[in-house]
Amino acid sequence: MRARIQKTLTTLPWLVAEDTAGTVSGYVYASKHKERAAYQWSVDTTIYVRDDMRSHGVGRALYGRLLPLLAELGYCQAFAGVALPNAGSLGLHEALGFQPIGVYRSVGFKHGAWRDVGWWQKLLRELDMPPGELRTFDGSPF
Repeated sequence: MRARIQKTLTTLPWLVAEDTAGTVSGYVYASKHKERAAYQWSVDTTIYVRDDMRSHGVGRALYGRLLPLLAELGYCQAFAGVALPNAGSLGLHEALGFQPIGVYRSVGFKHGAWRDVGWWQKLLRELDMPPGELRTFDGSPF
């Protein structure tokens, strides 16, 4: 996990929410959607909310900081993959404006079974023609 965080923070945000005791209640981050240059304006997002903190607004708050920050950095599209079934995650993503775009069938092995992964997409900002320069995340929240 440390290596993933360090790699992400060289260019993109990784945000963490803490509860009142200072314990991590969730995190959200972005990663490159694809390595090829044509996809540089798109990111994949990952969110995790601790079981006992679900339905307390943690996911909405984390995405509420991440998505505008990605737009400010110049990204245009965000994608989210969700291991199915996961009604809570689907509800969160759709409430935030992500739209379903497809399903990879039996692509991930998790909790002792092959899982489908659904994909959702969100437009972060208007598409410039041609696209503008991307900024690198410098650790500042805004």
